Amino acid sequence: MERLRIKIEQLPEAADLPLPKYMSNQAAGMDLYACVTEDVVLNKGDINLIPTGIKIALIEGFEAQIRPRSGLALKHGITLLNTPGTIDADYRGEIKIIMINVIDKPFVIKRGERLAQMVINKVEMIDWELVDSVDISDRGDGGFGHTGK
Repeated sequence: MERLRIKIEQLPEAADLPLPKYMSNQAAGMDLYACVTEDVVLNKGDINLIPTGIKIALIEGFEAQIRPRSGLALKHGITLLNTPGTIDADYRGEIKIIMINVIDKPFVIKRGERLAQMVINKVEMIDWELVDSVDISDRGDGGFGHTGK
């Protein structure tokens, strides 16, 4: 499979951390690392913005999605708000992760800990076509649990 080449800047405070990387040959997401200078404790309900120490320059027509790591969610009750977070192709700031602890046990974020995954996706741009009504489908306007549980 051909790979895209995307520019990445590693901030000086992250020089000792790995760049985002795939943890298996067919992984869809690259792990992102905590670029904290001291431990950050997340107690139940705490929300914190965790820096990664990287900036990226996506190619026009692509986005990066920031997603939770399943192991942190299952084992520690740690997830991300605004999930998936979207990094637009024209954003050039540091990528930061909005984290929350949803269980009673405190969670400590240490420097270099893998906290989230970043998935790069192609984006299709559209133009709206204003019509008097949209086509009817078998589903119609049924939503939110209309097919059962």
